[in-house]
Amino acid sequence: MNIPNTITFVRIFLIPIFIVFLLLPSQRYQFAAGIIFAIVSFTDAVDGFIARRQKLITSFGKFLDPIADKLLVTAALIFLIGKGVPAWMAFIIIAREFLITGLRLSVQEKGKVIAASWLGKLKTITQMVAIFLVLIGFPFNYYFLLAAVILTVISAIDYLAKLWPYLLEDKKIR
Repeated sequence: MNIPNTITFVRIFLIPIFIVFLLLPSQRYQFAAGIIFAIVSFTDAVDGFIARRQKLITSFGKFLDPIADKLLVTAALIFLIGKGVPAWMAFIIIAREFLITGLRLSVQEKGKVIAASWLGKLKTITQMVAIFLVLIGFPFNYYFLLAAVILTVISAIDYLAKLWPYLLEDKKIR
């Protein structure tokens, strides 16, 4: 257990606390949920920076860090449906996360690793910024959510193009 992995565990631990604040019936608590979300989102960059800088990158960290991101974004989107996040947007983002993560894990089991792309990282940042803007009640948050959805779809296509050759290997006649 190293510092970056510990930070990732703390991020995961803070997700239920974020949800509790999100569910409390006051604008003040909604804002607090936004602050917690921002802290958890920001520490995603911090743990990655520390891991790279101090050469503490582990297989466990490579696995757990994106899971923490997906848990945070998925939880936020589910609990924000009808409260600033249209259901169709939440569905597209969550469906993409499950699809691409599942496919990446299936090819990883066969020894093929599809590393996170800059487009996937940009997608995650855009999603987190958009969700934060919804949480704090930013007036034009819909357009940021729309940008997140567009990047989500584009990054899904990018990952599918990278995964496709490995997925086809299973279908070849031997």
